[in-house]
Amino acid sequence: MKKSMTYKQAGVDIEEANKSLQQVKKNISETHNARVLKNIGAFGGFYEFPAGDFKQPVLIASTDGVGTKLLVAMRMNKHDTVGQDLVNHCLNDIAVCGAKPLFFLDYFGCGKFDAQVFQQIITGFVKACKDANLPLIGGETAEMPDLYQPGEYDLAGTIVGVVERNQIIDGQSITSGDIMLGVPSNGLHTNGYSLARKILFSKYQPDDYEELLNNKIGDELLKVHLNYFPIIEQLVQKFPVKGLAHITGGGLVENTLRVLPDGLIPQFDWGSWSIPPIFTLIENIGSVPQEDMRRTFNLGIGLVVIIDDQYLQGILSFAKNLKIKISEVGKIVKSH
Repeated sequence: MKKSMTYKQAGVDIEEANKSLQQVKKNISETHNARVLKNIGAFGGFYEFPAGDFKQPVLIASTDGVGTKLLVAMRMNKHDTVGQDLVNHCLNDIAVCGAKPLFFLDYFGCGKFDAQVFQQIITGFVKACKDANLPLIGGETAEMPDLYQPGEYDLAGTIVGVVERNQIIDGQSITSGDIMLGVPSNGLHTNGYSLARKILFSKYQPDDYEELLNNKIGDELLKVHLNYFPIIEQLVQKFPVKGLAHITGGGLVENTLRVLPDGLIPQFDWGSWSIPPIFTLIENIGSVPQEDMRRTFNLGIGLVVIIDDQYLQGILSFAKNLKIKISEVGKIVKSH
């Protein structure tokens, strides 16, 4: 007689995943608002579109991941921050287009389902979503033992937002002479970790304390990607912002180029802001060429705001009153 084989014996425990999902449903429901029509559990998330609030609504959507920052979380066995990273990264990507977020969906894939890890990740999702008044209306949990090793997992998120068509921020009005303002990052955010890990973990353990950082290496690398939506929302209400760039993979130049009309390029004054020590540490230990640093990391600027220079003092005063640090980091010029 052939030996029987069950799905659980093959490495997939549906009951364990379902049990964990039931336990986190209450937390997830705390992100919901009156427009969410169904709790998680159906084949899709249901959201009532606020049609009456817009004349010409345009939906803006974005999907992203956390990259190899997840390997730092796995190594430290700390998983409550990467969920926040994912939400905030996706939120920033649509906010720089002028959109207000409507809802968020997540994907969690793993080799062996671990309820404690899953619950920490969901805790991160919920915290970031609640901070942004962003409903988490659905997602997918997949246990795939032959694709991921035990202890490994991956995350992805999708966000949908809306903007009035005539309020889309697309950079088309940007001209030569406009200035660039920079809003600080708090570290690597979610980009450059393949290089950072290779360099830093060749010398340090995650729990090693580094005086230059005034922090442990692992804790520094797991700092949560900042949410710039509140800053963006206030800026565009008070000033005629021409363009916004979320500084992710590709660094300052490549991400700013994405919002510029043909024939224009950004000219950064690289000495006009303080570069956080984590980047100096990576550059020095790895002898990383300056050009590579600039193409890989945000170097301390997570958001670039492009505007006519006549509004410079107004924005700086506005930011100072709100205790938001904003500095002039360069200007837009014609390409040669």
